[in-house]
Amino acid sequence: MSDLINLQHEVESLLQECEQRLSAVEQHQRAATGTTESQIVNQTANSKTRSKNRAANQAALEQLIEAYPQTFSRENVRPLKVGIQEDLIADEKLARNRIKRALATYVRSLAYLRSVQEGAERIDLKGEVAGVVSAGEAEHAQGRIKEIQAQRRERQKEQREQEQQQRKREKEERFSRKLEALVNVKGR
Repeated sequence: MSDLINLQHEVESLLQECEQRLSAVEQHQRAATGTTESQIVNQTANSKTRSKNRAANQAALEQLIEAYPQTFSRENVRPLKVGIQEDLIADEKLARNRIKRALATYVRSLAYLRSVQEGAERIDLKGEVAGVVSAGEAEHAQGRIKEIQAQRRERQKEQREQEQQQRKREKEERFSRKLEALVNVKGR
């Protein structure tokens, strides 16, 4: 009988410890969830805005490619003439804001930055040679490529960390469910 009483005390002690751990985990989850929920709301709002802007930029770029196929291409990306924006505005085939969006998208792409090599020929609206890329311009393009790659690595790192946190939360939730099942067994 004393073995049974000792076992009962041991089970009650373990259950108390489990309840304390469960409370600590729940408190930790509440703190983490509050921060995470606000971050998710902000990220969702930002990503929707970013998606709309990206879609508008891509649509403007498509119009530019259609209007000037000898100059703008996704496959054969070449450095553009310095001051080509003024030429596009003067040509009046597209609205000024569309031209700005499209050019910004085009010249910030990795393909364009990679095409900006020292001595490479720049082209005008007719696809004809209109200057060459200087060493400083090529160096600037290489710097931008490195920045973009660093930003991508940082985003990938953040994504991996978020995935690890999610796995940790899921593990804690499984642990909580198991503890809850133990508590329910005690209640019987």
